[in-house]
Amino acid sequence: MNPTATPERTLVLVKPDGVRRGLIGEIISRIESKGYSIVALRLMQADRAILEKHYAEHAGKSFFEPLIEFMLSGPIVALVVEGNRVIEGFRSLAGATDPTVAAAGTIRGNLARDQGTQVVQNLVHGSDSPDSAKREIDIFFAGVLIERNK
Repeated sequence: MNPTATPERTLVLVKPDGVRRGLIGEIISRIESKGYSIVALRLMQADRAILEKHYAEHAGKSFFEPLIEFMLSGPIVALVVEGNRVIEGFRSLAGATDPTVAAAGTIRGNLARDQGTQVVQNLVHGSDSPDSAKREIDIFFAGVLIERNK
């Protein structure tokens, strides 16, 4: 890691399927084993307003409502994760969104499978860009000041 590089932050969600299956600790362990820092964590029941804001880019698509319903089906864990190139790194750690083809060694490759549901239940979400990360962190951690360790 470049010691002068400014660490990035990303939003990671452990989705309801991951919480139901008791995989919160396993997922956090993988994040920390990779060398990333957890700087904020919330166990929460997301409401429709938060989820509609989070998934706004998919509004109007056929999977939008089933996705919202799935995300409302149980508690989630929202995390702010920090580290050098963490957005790219976590997405690699998570694996392909389709758990059937996700590489072995990834969260989805090792722990998820096709459940035959209307939307893919693939355990985790990770921001896909710095702009998305900032927007998503603001949605799930609104009003919470998260300071960087100096």
